[in-house]
Amino acid sequence: MDRNRTVAGLDVHKDSIYLCIMGHDETIIFEKTYGVLTPELRQMCNDMTDRGVSEAAMESTAVYWVPVWNELCVSMELKLVNPYFIKQLPGRKSDIKDAQWIAECLLKNLIRGSFVPEPIVQDMRKLNRRIMDLNEDMTYNCNKLDAALQRCGFRLSNYVSTIKSRSYQSVLQAIINGITDPEELVKMVHGRTVNKHGRDTVKAAVSGLFSKTDITVFRQIKEVIDTIERQIEECQKELTALCREHFPEQYRRIQTIPGVKERAATAIIAETGVDLKMFATAACLVGWCGLKPRNDVSNGRYKSRKVTHGNRYLRQILIEIAWVASRTRNCFFSNFSYIQTTVKKKSKMKIQVAIARKILVALWHMLSKGEDFIDIYLRRLEEQKLMEEKLKSLESKMA
Repeated sequence: MDRNRTVAGLDVHKDSIYLCIMGHDETIIFEKTYGVLTPELRQMCNDMTDRGVSEAAMESTAVYWVPVWNELCVSMELKLVNPYFIKQLPGRKSDIKDAQWIAECLLKNLIRGSFVPEPIVQDMRKLNRRIMDLNEDMTYNCNKLDAALQRCGFRLSNYVSTIKSRSYQSVLQAIINGITDPEELVKMVHGRTVNKHGRDTVKAAVSGLFSKTDITVFRQIKEVIDTIERQIEECQKELTALCREHFPEQYRRIQTIPGVKERAATAIIAETGVDLKMFATAACLVGWCGLKPRNDVSNGRYKSRKVTHGNRYLRQILIEIAWVASRTRNCFFSNFSYIQTTVKKKSKMKIQVAIARKILVALWHMLSKGEDFIDIYLRRLEEQKLMEEKLKSLESKMA
């Protein structure tokens, strides 16, 4: 055992931090409770460095650990630990005892740190998760807008693919401008929609009773939606600029995967970074993302095979990529999806999770080895084509 080793355990709360410093022989050197204001965090950092602390561990409590991490990361080696892996021993119910237990686990090398990316990737994460939050707000407000229109008897959403379509938006803007005559509104609907459902049906769908109050509500909700769209575009531009500035090669390489374009590539880099040394194998990355079936077996029977909890932001973008890749012609993922869903009659939703997992495994190999995506399905087709050409040439020579 290293006799010069001094470790610290931190029990982080919203308004307080409990510190316990422990020596190599498990003796408690120092204990104290600190506040969470920046001067108090700096004082805690000074107290830790003065007592020779070289390693510290803390639980990942909501977002309260972030300012503590930022203050201490320069002065010592830190480990962020999932509370699930640090069970309290019987009798250890106080916060000071929690800090002691964390320090003792760290001293005995019983805990493993969670993945905390470098600062530039953390900034990219903030932008990516802001975009996802804005997309949720967009969906909520779009549904609110359509519900407000439906209350007035406006039924155009029943006949167009989405309320973000040009026809729907044109008619909505006309109503906000005070044009409510169905004869005028039906002219703004795309001809293909009119021909498909009939002019009389579309005219009846855009007819409604719109009061001044209704129009005010429409205008306000649309202004909110326009603001959200502008903020999403602003965040995405900044996120793309950071990717091109700091990780240009990885940004290009990830887009060689079928179904991955600018938005998906930036989201992947923002959530995983490009240095995957923290994940020893592809299976570790899959488990961290939450795409691995849970291990829940009792008496030889599988109680559950659902995927585990993990990085929901990365999992969400991977599932979206899987849907696109499964519809991309002449690629491994679309061929896999066809065989599993059509030939073997498996659940389409489960197959999308399987495709997402395969994409994540490919990402681990690509970023770890510095290689572009290789589609084994296309390679197999090329090899088969070459073999057929060779057979034809041999047959012609023998004839």
